Amino acid sequence: MDFINAIVLAIVEGITEFLPISSTGHMILVEEYLKLGNDPVFADTFMVAIQLPAILSVVLYFWKELWPFGKNTETKPVLLLWTKVVAAFLPAAVLGFLLDDLIEAWLFNSVTVSLALIIGGIFLIVLERRKQTPRFSHVSEVSYVIAVGIGFIQCLAMIPGTSRSAATIIGAMLLGASRSAAAEFSFFLAIPTMLGATTFTLMETGFHFTGNQWALLAVGSIVSFLVAYVVVAWLMTFIRKHSFIVFGYYRIILGAIVLLLMLLAPAMR
Repeated sequence: MDFINAIVLAIVEGITEFLPISSTGHMILVEEYLKLGNDPVFADTFMVAIQLPAILSVVLYFWKELWPFGKNTETKPVLLLWTKVVAAFLPAAVLGFLLDDLIEAWLFNSVTVSLALIIGGIFLIVLERRKQTPRFSHVSEVSYVIAVGIGFIQCLAMIPGTSRSAATIIGAMLLGASRSAAAEFSFFLAIPTMLGATTFTLMETGFHFTGNQWALLAVGSIVSFLVAYVVVAWLMTFIRKHSFIVFGYYRIILGAIVLLLMLLAPAMR
């Protein structure tokens, strides 16, 4: 049963990590019903560790855009893009380090997730319904000022249910990016952000696991990687013809359902 739960959790992670619907929020909600044994330390580590393969899926998909030393690649523009990504990463790195324990203690609950899903959904819908011509349409046109601005907006994703991808995509579009440029920069920014957060958490929890637990991690990692790669490829195709409005409605509906279930729960006992 643990392997089935691990696969389901990895599928949820792979689907939700790069869509603007909050992977953390979904994982908190799903974890209420799917448990990985009786070791809470391993369960927490599993949730974090399966993010690493999702990061690798982005690196693989955008390899030509991200690797500065490839054949027929202009090295300088790629290195310049990386410096902008790092600049955008710094605000979340500092605030995340300072506020991690406080956020986990007070905000990791279903109420926070539900409200953040609904509010974020409303923002996505309002943003997409605005008639605004993007000032730039390629990720290479992101300036340092805009990159840092996106980085500060990304800090809102520390609230579970907000969605890191939603925050960065909304931030980039508000600052003048086209839908595709905003999504692409969001993917690139995910690499240092998720890598840093994952490494920090794994250093705290450690890797003192049984053979069975290592097997669960391996299965979860493979599934997370494969699903995330498919989702990234699908989303980049989807947004060329469609807006993010559908994700906004999804967030609102899911958040409302969770709130309703919480209200009905006492009456059903």
